Amino acid sequence: MKFPLRASLAAVALTFVVPAVMADTIKIAYIDPLSGAFAPVGQNILNSYQLIVDKANAEKWAGEHKFEVVGFDNKGSTQESLNVLKTIIDKGFRYITQGNGSGVGLALIDAVNKHNERNPGKEIVYLNHAAVDPDMTNSKCSFWHFRFDSNSDMKMEALTTFMAADKNIKKVYIIGQNYSFGQQVTRAAKEYLARKRPDIQIVGDDLHPIGQVKDFSPYVAKIKASGADTIITGNWGADLALLIKSAKDADLKANFYTYYAATTGVPTAMGAAGIDHVKYVAYWNANNETFSGKDIVESFKTKYKDDYYAIATYSVISAMSQAVKQAKTIDPVKVAFALEGLNFKSLNGDDVMRKLDHQIQQPLYIATWVKTNGKDVKFDQENTGMGWKTNQKIDSFVASQPSSCQMKRPG
Repeated sequence: MKFPLRASLAAVALTFVVPAVMADTIKIAYIDPLSGAFAPVGQNILNSYQLIVDKANAEKWAGEHKFEVVGFDNKGSTQESLNVLKTIIDKGFRYITQGNGSGVGLALIDAVNKHNERNPGKEIVYLNHAAVDPDMTNSKCSFWHFRFDSNSDMKMEALTTFMAADKNIKKVYIIGQNYSFGQQVTRAAKEYLARKRPDIQIVGDDLHPIGQVKDFSPYVAKIKASGADTIITGNWGADLALLIKSAKDADLKANFYTYYAATTGVPTAMGAAGIDHVKYVAYWNANNETFSGKDIVESFKTKYKDDYYAIATYSVISAMSQAVKQAKTIDPVKVAFALEGLNFKSLNGDDVMRKLDHQIQQPLYIATWVKTNGKDVKFDQENTGMGWKTNQKIDSFVASQPSSCQMKRPG
């Protein structure tokens, strides 16, 4: 009768020596415009995060850990973003994500660096889903910052390589928003075209105030008068939608090469007038070669009556899930080290978070606005009956750029 008693006591003892898996919530503060001219894009990306987080939690991407993304409205303002950051710190968030505006992004890098230096043990990691100024992973690179979008130079490298093959392009007009990102786009466009197609004329180069122009017809009149057959623009949100609407109203026949024509509001502004005239470079197309992400596109449409296009939201949560499991903790310092050099899967294939500068290395797509056909263009946008046809998928090494980053790491 004694043996079963000893066995039962051993079993009880085991329950105390085997540690339970601690399940923590990985809280991410989302800092982007949720009011004002750029609110539709900001809200779309926040909703995208929510959908991916729900999926990740249900499927246990991070094991027993759960994700939570909470939106904070920065009103598109750098100063407001810094105010929000203070609030977020007070609330105990250790991860932030931002993307709509490189000026904001650069300010956040600086603020996060200072906070982390002054508050060891309370570090914050900045997960960048869309701010693409190259300086953020070059001269301003930071151990605490990870970019999950290809920077503007990478996109321009891909875009101008594609353009260089089109001998019909003779005259190019560049127009953009007058802040760090817009300035980088115009610099790279001129530099890369001069290298690849020195015969192309740059017939105009305009920078306008971001989020303030309500009528782009004067700019379109200048473009028309220049004789440009092609327009390059990094404009996004309302600034791109209004520019394309003015071009449509003026019956401008030039082709647009864009970064953000697939973002909220632009497809409706283009309508049928944009067919075969508007292209974009991006890290994904819903109408990709295998329709990767089809279930997410359809779920997002059902839940939010909107289009899923910001796959950086998927990339962030996918990479974070893997890093948390690898680090065996949600501690930001250890997770940041795990993110360095990480190979992970996103909807565009196998991606790498480059250790050198924390710049994601991923494929890029060039796509053209066309009518849906149920075959290679299944998904439309904004219920227009039109969507994006993939022209080319560009391997990550083609668009990859060198970095001047001299990163300082903890310890």
